[in-house]
Amino acid sequence: MDCPVKFFTIATLGCKVNRYESEAISEQLEDQGWHSVDKGVRADLCIINTCTVTGKAAMQSRQAVRKNIRSHPGALVIVTGCYAQVAPEVFSSISGVHHVIGNASKNMIPRLTEQHETYSLTLVEDISAPRTFQDLPITRFGNRTRPFIKIQDGCDAFCSYCIIPHARGRSRSLSPEIIVERIERLTNHGYSEVVLCGIHMGRYGQDLSPATSLTDLICSIDSPQGVQRLRLSSIEPMELSEDLIGQLAASEHICPHLHIPLQSGDDDVLKWMNRPYGAELYRDLVLHVVNKMPHAAIGVDVIVGFPGETERAFENTCRLIEELPVAYLHVFPFSVQKGTAAEGLRNRVLPETTKKRCQYLREIGQTRRRKFSEKFIGSTLEVLVEGKRDRRTGYLQGFTENYIPVLLEGSDGLFHQIVEVKLDRIKDGMVFGKRLSG
Repeated sequence: MDCPVKFFTIATLGCKVNRYESEAISEQLEDQGWHSVDKGVRADLCIINTCTVTGKAAMQSRQAVRKNIRSHPGALVIVTGCYAQVAPEVFSSISGVHHVIGNASKNMIPRLTEQHETYSLTLVEDISAPRTFQDLPITRFGNRTRPFIKIQDGCDAFCSYCIIPHARGRSRSLSPEIIVERIERLTNHGYSEVVLCGIHMGRYGQDLSPATSLTDLICSIDSPQGVQRLRLSSIEPMELSEDLIGQLAASEHICPHLHIPLQSGDDDVLKWMNRPYGAELYRDLVLHVVNKMPHAAIGVDVIVGFPGETERAFENTCRLIEELPVAYLHVFPFSVQKGTAAEGLRNRVLPETTKKRCQYLREIGQTRRRKFSEKFIGSTLEVLVEGKRDRRTGYLQGFTENYIPVLLEGSDGLFHQIVEVKLDRIKDGMVFGKRLSG
């Protein structure tokens, strides 16, 4: 007698690490006979992998849980992720949620998929104690063009505004041997680019025995026989060592693209944030990176409206960004996180002031993105074509090695391929290019 087909869906909010973990859970479920479904198809199992890095992310996580309960009546609903880790009671109190699983127990989720008939479970362990890296193995990455590999978890920084050390625990690393094997396997499956990701990636390897570093890891990966493109996710300013910058600059395979969080360009605000650098150090670092890697795209995170941020402090942030060869900005309004040091800070910035400042910075970000792209008009760059077309134009879409989004004409046969493209124009904020024959 045939077993009934079982369908599942996973809603993922937040960072690349969450997305990696969702893909790993999805792979395990598929290996158990579950089938992933698209939007609009009723599922028997709903997993919501939550985020709480900002107030908006937390709100969206709550909305995603309630939406899945409404859209999939009778389904087993499992809530996991960072929000579930720090505030499990928020979700265990929602009617229709069966299991709330903390980050330390995500590997148990596939084993819980048949047990909602008899009991509900809240499994959230203390994640603050030192622990080894909990690996969620992966051999494929769905239909994505660029798979992620989680090489590190946890954070030791304890910035005053951030709850993530409480949601992810202390820094811990995946062994280099497993990372190399995982990249080889993904490359053999036809992926042309792999993104290394972590929560505090610059701390990679310091917890291992013997200790190693991100620079050493990249040296072991960076070879002509390896993946065509290797991209790094966010890395903190103080962890961009001279050795690492030199390795990145010398490599033919590592993408010239670094996301270096700034958060503020004002020294007082940086101090209150518990950020271990000043504006001048950040300026010198970015200029040094671009001097070594002239084509590099530098992405920047900025938090606006932190308690005590005066008009002058905000102007210092804007001035610093306008001085630097920044390719794009991610702008976030400050939101109070319960349990963080910033929760007790006074001199709160008015919401309407924060909103105006965010808008102003985002306009600067749009200008910086356009100026960065303009530098490469007329240049020929390699573009990794995505697996779907741009909705607005119907063109193929992809990214250059230095993270310029490009639209080009071509057939679906170019999906997931790296092609040479001459960037020829910018129209309505979009970069268009022409594929060189070959």
